[in-house]
Amino acid sequence: MRCLLIFAALLAGGVPATAAPANGSERPDSFYVTKAYDPRADAAKLLDFKLTVVKFTGQKLVVVLGANWCHDSAALANLLTSQKFSKMLARDYDILFVDVGHPQTGKGRNLDIAKRFGIKKVTGTPTVMVLSADGKLLNSKKDAASWRNAASRDEDAIYRYFAEFTPA
Repeated sequence: MRCLLIFAALLAGGVPATAAPANGSERPDSFYVTKAYDPRADAAKLLDFKLTVVKFTGQKLVVVLGANWCHDSAALANLLTSQKFSKMLARDYDILFVDVGHPQTGKGRNLDIAKRFGIKKVTGTPTVMVLSADGKLLNSKKDAASWRNAASRDEDAIYRYFAEFTPA
C-alpha cells in the first residue's frame, strides 16, 4: 500500500529526490552541494502528502526547512540521506526537505509551513521540525531552531538525537 501511495505522488507531481553523495561514498565530503531543497516544489502539497503517508505508516515526519546554498542545511541533508542514517530513520521517520530561500534577508519562501506548526519566524537554516502523524510539533520550537549549526555538530550526536528522540 505504501508503494501505491508513493506511485500516486509521483503521478501527481512527484516527491523530491533525496540528496546522494557525489563521490559514491556513504558520507559525502563537506563540500558536496546538495539539491535536496527544491525551490520549485509545491512544499505545502508535499507536506500534506507526507502527513498522509505517516498517518498510514505510523511514522513521524521530519521537516527540514533549509536551502541548498546553506552549508548547514546541505550537511544535514547529506547526513540524513546517507546509508547509515537512512537505514535508522526509515524505521521511525519520513523526511521532507523544504526550501525556504533566504529568510534571514527577507527573501524567504514556504515560511507559512513553519507558522502552521507554531514557529512564527524562521531565523536560521536549517530549522528541523519533528511532527506526529496527526501534524503536531513534537520537538520544541527552541529545539527546531537550534539546528543552525548542523555542519559543526557531531555526527554520532545527530544520529542519537533521531534514534532516541522523545517528544518535548
